[in-house]
Amino acid sequence: MGSTITCDVAIVGGGLAGGLIALALKARHPALDVRMIDAARVVGGNHRWSFFDSDVSEGDRWIVAPLIGNSWMSYEVAFPAHRRTIGTVYHSIDSERLDAVVRQTLKPSALMLSRVVTELSATRISFADGDRLDARGVIDARGTGDLSVLDLGWQKFVGRELRLSVPHGSERPMVMDATVDQLDGYRFVYCLPLAPDRMFVEDTYYSDHPTLDRAAIGDRIHDYAVDQGWQVEQAGREEAGVLPVVMSGDFERYWQSSGAGIAKAGMRAGLFHPTTGYSLPDAVRTAALIAARTDFTGVGLHEATHEFAREKWRRRGFFRMLDTMLFKAADPAERYRILERFYRLDPSLIGRFYAGTSTMIDKARVLTGKPPVPIGRAVRALAGRS
Repeated sequence: MGSTITCDVAIVGGGLAGGLIALALKARHPALDVRMIDAARVVGGNHRWSFFDSDVSEGDRWIVAPLIGNSWMSYEVAFPAHRRTIGTVYHSIDSERLDAVVRQTLKPSALMLSRVVTELSATRISFADGDRLDARGVIDARGTGDLSVLDLGWQKFVGRELRLSVPHGSERPMVMDATVDQLDGYRFVYCLPLAPDRMFVEDTYYSDHPTLDRAAIGDRIHDYAVDQGWQVEQAGREEAGVLPVVMSGDFERYWQSSGAGIAKAGMRAGLFHPTTGYSLPDAVRTAALIAARTDFTGVGLHEATHEFAREKWRRRGFFRMLDTMLFKAADPAERYRILERFYRLDPSLIGRFYAGTSTMIDKARVLTGKPPVPIGRAVRALAGRS
């Protein structure tokens, strides 16, 4: 017979979304009994999250500021016919820092790691070892729901940290180098200069399928480093991921797929950018939303997170339309032309696009001018959306 634990708020899922909610709640409500539950032994897994300064509002910076490990005053993009430096501040967070800050903030008893959840509701969690946790409210932040109810393309990547024997000399991140061979859809390489002798290199693909050949991509990362003239002394930490790029789908079916009446956050709630797949801006907003509350009941948390996620989904139809054009109207080897044209636009517009806050004028500007995909094919692709 297991024991019963009680608390105010239980967060199931120790990734970015769950970690930010825990930090924000303890900052705004120090007396609140917050528990974080995850099957892993560490918070955040093995990930690196990067974001533009404009992705997070000034009023929400307090949530993410303690986690930032690297910042740069500008970044670069490169395409076959266009190269540009953009003067927007860019930040990066690694999972080790997230884990350390969460451990400093929560009491040891509040961090319930290596615990397997077998069942949960809006107020109760059951564990594989027979224990039970009763909370005023439960938030499920355990990754995606049922992606099969959505029409998707995929952004997939392998990233590797390289230690160099000679400094690389790069002053700023290369957020998108699309001068590389276009393979498996739209391909680009992403580089973060973490230190004079450390470079994080990620090989990324906007692909029609989620299959990830880590060995082949690892070889391409090595070849890219050689082409840059970097002398690799050691290949260190490696991460990989496959993110959904949403073209269409039913939000309510997606929400219900991981449990009715349960508060959700992060990918579980559909709170990720439809085009980039990134979830950090929405994770920060969700943490701020929950921390501003005084009602932490299961019903109250569900209503708040469901309404927040539903409204974000409703407002982002424009991005899903662009995703449809990218995946269904452009030849895979020509997809880079859409991004090449996009990165000629105003930096403020680019920033709002990544933050998911594009204005009507922004949307009109993205769609005007010479189209980067055949008109007839674009019309057919949009007409076929569910």
